[in-house]
Amino acid sequence: MVAYENEELIPSSEFAKKFGMYLAQIKSNTVEKLAVLKNNRIEAVIVSKDEYERMQEAVKAQELAEFKARVYHSLDEAELIKSGKKKAHHIDTLWDEL
Repeated sequence: MVAYENEELIPSSEFAKKFGMYLAQIKSNTVEKLAVLKNNRIEAVIVSKDEYERMQEAVKAQELAEFKARVYHSLDEAELIKSGKKKAHHIDTLWDEL
């Protein structure tokens, strides 16, 4: 869960009226993020373009790391099967067990 400072919580009506001011705060890094509230619930979080791009790159890096781990695991499994240390099962057999 993300924590928010009081100055980062903005009612949507105030955000609409003072959009330019809040955009300037985000762009100048006066605040890291702004949470827009509607009926006292966070409906959106505004971050700078640079921060958003960093977050997207972090997500891509994590997805790539997970993909690589799955590939390496599959290669290890294939090597165990090839060496006879693990038994391979035909897909139809596995399907029938479900």
